[in-house]
Amino acid sequence: MDDATEPRLLDRLESGMPIIVGGDRVVEVSAELAAAFEPGDALIVVDDSCDLLHVPGQERDIARQAVDRAVAAFRRMGAVTDDQVSAFYEAFARRLEDDEAFGPIAAANATDVEAAQARERSTTRLVLSDTMRADMIAGLRTWRDAPTNRNRVVDTIDHDGWRVEQVVDGLGVVAFVFEGRPNVFADATGVLRGGNTVVFRIGSDALGTAEALVTQALDPALEESGMPEGAVNLVASPSHAAAWAMFSDPRLALAVARGSGPAVAQLGAVARQAGNPVSLHGTGGAWIVASAAADGDRLQAVVQHSLDRKVCNTLNTCAVIGASAERLVPRVLAGLEAAAAARGVNAKLHVAAGGGRFVPDEWFSTSVKIARADGEHEEAMADRIGQDRLGVEWEWEDSPEITLVVVDDLDEAVALFNEQAPRFVASLVSDDPDEHQVFFEAIDAPYVGDGFTRWVDGQYALGKPELGLSNWEGGRLFGRSGILSGDSVFTVRLRVTQADEDVHR
Repeated sequence: MDDATEPRLLDRLESGMPIIVGGDRVVEVSAELAAAFEPGDALIVVDDSCDLLHVPGQERDIARQAVDRAVAAFRRMGAVTDDQVSAFYEAFARRLEDDEAFGPIAAANATDVEAAQARERSTTRLVLSDTMRADMIAGLRTWRDAPTNRNRVVDTIDHDGWRVEQVVDGLGVVAFVFEGRPNVFADATGVLRGGNTVVFRIGSDALGTAEALVTQALDPALEESGMPEGAVNLVASPSHAAAWAMFSDPRLALAVARGSGPAVAQLGAVARQAGNPVSLHGTGGAWIVASAAADGDRLQAVVQHSLDRKVCNTLNTCAVIGASAERLVPRVLAGLEAAAAARGVNAKLHVAAGGGRFVPDEWFSTSVKIARADGEHEEAMADRIGQDRLGVEWEWEDSPEITLVVVDDLDEAVALFNEQAPRFVASLVSDDPDEHQVFFEAIDAPYVGDGFTRWVDGQYALGKPELGLSNWEGGRLFGRSGILSGDSVFTVRLRVTQADEDVHR
């Protein structure tokens, strides 16, 4: 083996410079990247996608300093009492309730919303409404009252003269990259209950709101409760590079990403390459399968109630068995139209090849206004798509939007889901209990139901504020459900008590 040479710092890139990726591929540096790269910057090479990610030195420093603070705080968390953690949640919630403290937060949010609208960005989850404010307060108080896992003995093994205890403890520094939603503060701080510390970056649309939340509520609550400085850290940068730098820090105990599918996949790849375990919460879109044994009234209601607003567990694709398509497709359309009517808008339908004959012609020939992030568009109520596009997640703004596919049987519906869906939420509408058992065993999804899909939510289903929902696009999860919550971030340590000093092997 050749002697290794001493590495030197990368201080420049040249246009056309070859970069080895994954050991067997080569990517060339673009002229734009070469011109932008300066001494002190970093280059992250993503093996999965061959992306070359430029991290300016300033963004690298911002992320490193935030992780520094979180690491230092974690070392002090062992001396923090459960009462202190409870006091933090209560102090945080109380400041959000206080109109004087909340005023600057509301003003910052209004500025963020106005700026996002000017850029034709979606603001449905950005607006810090009275309901979101109340939900944040309730979430914080849920964590205040939640039992702690720290120092909980989960198992004891007695031996002759000695005993082994398995004890739950904090995992370490948990890093989050969130989409631009102000309420993620309540989600992220949930990991403090288990003795962890937090560092996170929020989507640039909500950065002003986030900074105001830190100044007006978060930092004062940490100080009042006596929590370690740096127990919760906001990476105050609008740049994606700060998120790449944070996730590439090998000191993280867990890297959690929420947002759009491609961005989350890229962040997950960056974290894995640094040796960090990940919990990814990106592509969503629920599927409903209507079997020949489906009740029409139930199917219509299930479709309608799965389309109240666009989030990851909203109905995206509906598969109907061909033998009952003439009876059931009209019920799917009725549910879709009912959901649109409840919002005062029009619906949008995409019909996979082979299903168009079950949809009235006027759906394809009638143009209506469809509400999108950049305004209203005149579009046909329905269009035809290839069957290879069943997994496309429709990120609708206000007009409910789904795909309809007609299949030969339940086996084909399951196969299409397993091949094209993000493997997230699947629901079977059927009056046949045997079909439900077959469906559960065959469908590759962490969340399976027999009705509406919007139940997939940590707070709604489990009574716990969630940190995110994982699909199975990257494979099944080890040792936990797809709902990541604050009390599911822990490690287990072994503690031995020796009663007999003569014990030996």
